[in-house]
Amino acid sequence: MVAFNELAIRHVTKTYMVDETPLPVLQDISLSVFPGEFVSIVGASGCGKSTLLRLIVGLDDSFRGEILLGGAPVNGPGADRGIVFQDHRLFPWLTLTENVALALDAFPLPVEEKTQRVHDAIALVGLTGFERARPAQLSGGMAQRAAIARALVRRPSILLLDEPLGALDSLNRTRLQDALLEIWEAQRTTVIMVTHDVEEAVYLSTRIVVMEPRPGRIRSVIIPVELNARDRAAPDFVALKQRVLADLRH
Repeated sequence: MVAFNELAIRHVTKTYMVDETPLPVLQDISLSVFPGEFVSIVGASGCGKSTLLRLIVGLDDSFRGEILLGGAPVNGPGADRGIVFQDHRLFPWLTLTENVALALDAFPLPVEEKTQRVHDAIALVGLTGFERARPAQLSGGMAQRAAIARALVRRPSILLLDEPLGALDSLNRTRLQDALLEIWEAQRTTVIMVTHDVEEAVYLSTRIVVMEPRPGRIRSVIIPVELNARDRAAPDFVALKQRVLADLRH
């Protein structure tokens, strides 16, 4: 039996054509992601991590295999999946509130409900008080929080994160990792995140998927030990980080 909103990726293979030559990117990917999980995908550049997110969100349907959400095939983008990219992609001429509200434009909801959803999403990411600010008035970390709010305002079943912290300095990155963890613990939205940062994956995830170089295959799926305090200096944390790094080098 398929769990409600379980994501099932079954034998997915993706090939691009480059100058009429096939370039395999993903090879026979099979993975189940259960409701409420925080799954991170790590691997070398070019192994197909971001391509896999594009397939899940429905931006590309030219692949072999199948992707199911709650037992139903994924056919194009849908409100049940939200995505955040490395660059925030906010419209510079709109305020924070307007940027977040834009995600609800096509939703047949009463104005009052849309207003409340936008308010709640902004509060969830810790940006209350900046509703009238434009992107140029926000720091990099705040702009990424705004992008997360825009993705969450539609209340998706799955939040896809494509290196959302990759462009931030180390201090802002650490702060936003904590913010992501708080958001996930408050909402328990299923999260699938692509990252090059192994420590970030260990810090945030309930499972870590390690991919092989192109064509991307799943090398291992690692379940972190219970990291109650998520102490980056704790022996268990360091050991798990080393295990993931060893799998990447294998």
